[in-house]
Amino acid sequence: MSTPVLRRVVRRETHSPRTVAMFVAVVLLILALAYLGVEIVLSLAAQPALLFGPAAAGAWLVGLPTAQPPALVIAGSAVLALIGVVLIWLAVAPGRLSKHTLDAGKRAVVVDNGVIASALAQHLSEETGLAREAIIVGVGHRSIDVTVRPGAGIPVERSAVQSAAETELQSYRLTRRVRTRVRIERPDHTEDDL
Repeated sequence: MSTPVLRRVVRRETHSPRTVAMFVAVVLLILALAYLGVEIVLSLAAQPALLFGPAAAGAWLVGLPTAQPPALVIAGSAVLALIGVVLIWLAVAPGRLSKHTLDAGKRAVVVDNGVIASALAQHLSEETGLAREAIIVGVGHRSIDVTVRPGAGIPVERSAVQSAAETELQSYRLTRRVRTRVRIERPDHTEDDL
């Protein structure tokens, strides 16, 4: 396979379509249009409106700038503009899946963040001599958080854990550079951050 094909496959595996956001937007639009249709039918049938009839809603919109305080109109406009910006962002920006790619030469290797977290936690458990349950690893797109919870009286140095984590991550050959943060939580609920 050629390099452009691999890049396309890797992108497809690491980025998600905006299906959920689009589904929510379409459902909300359908509900709004259904409500508007019901109000129009009730108005044409000379029945009382559920909330606002089309004529009352139109009169309210026309009289809005003069009837309401300008700050309320500006705030409402800002909220609508913010909703529009969010919808445009969801339409344009790619979604990211919780996966990383590994540098494997001419091959495409995509690994789930959970696999990286589990492997790193197991390695740190072996390096520090702590139980696997005492090490919690969270992997994000740009950072990896390691929380070590040694038992009472068990010495653990942050710098040693940090060094072991970074060395192990380098051996994974992630294509995107990630920042590693190590936290040591002692039983007396104090935290040492790095």
